[in-house]
Amino acid sequence: MKIISYNVNGIRAAMKKGFIDWLTSANPDVICLQEIKAMKEQVDIEAIENAGYKYNYWFSAQKKGYSGVAILSKIEPKHVEYGTGIASMDFEGRNIRADFDGLSVMSMYLPSGTNDARLAHKFEYMDMIHQYLNDLRKDLPNLVVLGDYNICHEAMDIHNPKMKGVSGFLPEEREWLGNFIDSGFIDSFRFLHPEKQEYSWWSYRANSRANNKGWRLDYAMASKPLQENIKRSVILSEAVHSDHCPILIEIEN
Repeated sequence: MKIISYNVNGIRAAMKKGFIDWLTSANPDVICLQEIKAMKEQVDIEAIENAGYKYNYWFSAQKKGYSGVAILSKIEPKHVEYGTGIASMDFEGRNIRADFDGLSVMSMYLPSGTNDARLAHKFEYMDMIHQYLNDLRKDLPNLVVLGDYNICHEAMDIHNPKMKGVSGFLPEEREWLGNFIDSGFIDSFRFLHPEKQEYSWWSYRANSRANNKGWRLDYAMASKPLQENIKRSVILSEAVHSDHCPILIEIEN
């Protein structure tokens, strides 16, 4: 199964920039989207279905034009779970999961810490989602959690490792992500590419993308039982519909 994750920074804006043509060419079995910034009724669903994604599921934020996640699939899932059942996480539309035979796929959009209040919310979310996923794996051991984690884990995941006071690279955030991995997840990109320095997000400021001053914020985290099934994990930096680029994981299911 070929799975892509992409923070599109607005699905309607991305579609105006050629997202559908790119999706047809990339041809994943499943694509997880984050930061869709739209309700389903605002999206050209016909174009998505014509691209082969008959099964598409949307979990939008209550606030219009903000956050939201989706899963588009060529394969019909056995079950789709909208949100987590935890109100403080779900009102911003940050989690959606599709269960297939032998594999569950979650699209997750972890909050950013743009100010003190949002940083507090981010840490609260981090604690709750970790517990939620630990419990979930008891019933769904073959789980892949893809998306924008809004955290760089290691010094090689950021162009300037001296930025230790900035949310996304705070020691506490990095420690949480390390604990998350140690609890039974595999950072598939780092697992297959232990020394590779590539990024998945660039600021729109200061010509950051052209100068490759980026951050690796997007991850395909696979639960430990899937370790031998991970065949490929890459960052698709050539896609330019967003300030993020897509990531891809191939899992033998």
